[in-house]
Amino acid sequence: MDQKHYHKPFPYHIFVFLAPAVIIYSVFMVFPLIDSIRLSFFTSTDSGQEIFVGFDNFVRLITDTLYSVRFWSALKNNLVFFVINMVVQNPLGLLLASLLVSRGFGKKFYRTVLFLPTVLSVVIIGFIWNLILNPLWGVTSGMMKAVGLGALYGPWLGLESSALATVSLISVWQFIGIPMILFYTALIAIPDELIEAARVDGANSWQTFWNIKFPLILPTVGVVTILTYVGNFNAFDLIYTMKGALAGPNFSTDIMGTLFYRTFFGQQLQMGNPTMGATVATMMFLIILTGVLLYTFLWQRRVTTYEL
Repeated sequence: MDQKHYHKPFPYHIFVFLAPAVIIYSVFMVFPLIDSIRLSFFTSTDSGQEIFVGFDNFVRLITDTLYSVRFWSALKNNLVFFVINMVVQNPLGLLLASLLVSRGFGKKFYRTVLFLPTVLSVVIIGFIWNLILNPLWGVTSGMMKAVGLGALYGPWLGLESSALATVSLISVWQFIGIPMILFYTALIAIPDELIEAARVDGANSWQTFWNIKFPLILPTVGVVTILTYVGNFNAFDLIYTMKGALAGPNFSTDIMGTLFYRTFFGQQLQMGNPTMGATVATMMFLIILTGVLLYTFLWQRRVTTYEL
């Protein structure tokens, strides 16, 4: 047969294998997202009738004191939550990954122990840390006194000034295994020849890391950054487990996820409006979409230019 006139048939069977996953994802993710965005442009009457109001719900969310105070507070807290995770979790994850790469004995054991909290239930994590930090029967006070730091102990989860930072650090502890594994995978993929050449040229460990390893794992740094961003602006379960729907004390741990829950399901006085809840959800989607687009068009382009 003439190879010039031979056309390989299109693999239509691929659609058969993809169909179940596409259908499930569409039913539980795509359609609810589209319907939530649609609902944000409507308001409901007492009879249940939906009336199109355009962007009125968004203006009300941002300007009406019934919603705007909690919205701006939740957005600010969410930014703080993200910054703490970004600044503490990811550098620590990179440090742990570097130590695992350089360590010989016990590498698998430490890797498993460090990643273990990530696979635990958030309910278990919240319950355990509430017990540990409890000022009446928790072990934190006794442990800090044993090492001479008892004066620094306080009811951190019960203070408005420290509750958000405390929950954020617990989130760091739970999910530090994810950036650690991603960085570890990127580091072990670096050819040994490059490291050996740097050592032959007289580079120390820090110079080797900063000038050889770090530039090569920049794509992974970008992936970890955007995963942290999306994960933190989608966060809900840990704060709900530890501080409840009202995100106490006095809404000091309130973020966009808990605000959406209260607004949609009516867990706060004068709230319980599904259309306004859909508006909060749409704002969350727009915030996340903005971050993803910035990552796609700025960070990836910068990394590509750097590699070239």
